[in-house]
Amino acid sequence: MIRKVRFTPPARAQFLAAVAYIRADRPSAALGFRTRVNEALAVLVDLPDSGRMIPEFQQLGFRELLVDSYRFFYRVKGDTVWVVGAWHDAQIPDEPSEPAGG
Repeated sequence: MIRKVRFTPPARAQFLAAVAYIRADRPSAALGFRTRVNEALAVLVDLPDSGRMIPEFQQLGFRELLVDSYRFFYRVKGDTVWVVGAWHDAQIPDEPSEPAGG
């Protein structure tokens, strides 16, 4: 049973950079984006397999959740959904890596 959703430090930095980028032009849009991301990630507590396999890296077994124009890469480890990357869909993502201790 999944109990929590957590970000790895690199994924948190990517997410916060995205929020800051949006906030620079439209503060209210940044708040809305952050809220939509939090709500979408919260669904993974009950439906951890609801995200699709990452097309570029299907063989690795990571999944992704799409929110607006952003892709959130994640992996379930034990009772935690680990978000390991956050990418704008116009970016070429790096290959995801296991969360620490994985």
